[in-house]
Amino acid sequence: MSRIYIIEDDEALRTELGHLLELQGFDVSWCSTFATAASDAVAARPDCVVLDLKLPGTDGHSICRDIRARSDVPIIMLTSSESEFDEVMGMNLGADDFVTKPYSPAVLIARIQSAIRRSSGGRDELVIEHGGVALNVGAGTVSYQGRSTELTRNEQKILHILMRNPGLVITRQEIMCELWESDAFIDDNTLTVNVNRLRKTLASLGVPDDFLTTRRGQGYML
Repeated sequence: MSRIYIIEDDEALRTELGHLLELQGFDVSWCSTFATAASDAVAARPDCVVLDLKLPGTDGHSICRDIRARSDVPIIMLTSSESEFDEVMGMNLGADDFVTKPYSPAVLIARIQSAIRRSSGGRDELVIEHGGVALNVGAGTVSYQGRSTELTRNEQKILHILMRNPGLVITRQEIMCELWESDAFIDDNTLTVNVNRLRKTLASLGVPDDFLTTRRGQGYML
């Protein structure tokens, strides 16, 4: 049974969501003290964290950062804001997905299930190289000219599909389906945020800017 940890200050929403998840067969728990929400979430060892952005006395961004520093558990952020800044900030801090309130319960549950499947799918012991860049799928790292760094789950998936198909344009729809198993409910900007984060990670290793190129109106390629 998969475990879900909810960090949400609206008691009615929290109770409703918890009930819906339990009906889907999930084991649900939630925090009662937001000051220790991050440590409590990690201690609960959940398979996915559902995290509200606006919380009393703190904010979801800080909690997301603190959880990600200690665990690679999938994090889905909830917010009533439609601000692009909030989404970009959340993704940069390690959130795996972003859902705007009011949300469809069916869509949110589908996102949670997808996040858990991606997280538990296992890793192949495989190293792929292209243009001097080496992706270690098993370790979740990328290396270039003696330097190495860890990748987030989404960074690894994007780089993996591109490195499996060097010289070919991979459409945005193909990449979204690789990341989220569907592009039906995904804001197109969410993919852009993840690709830009991957670019920054590669740049931090000294990988040339033209290693990952954008084909306007088509997609991305190496």
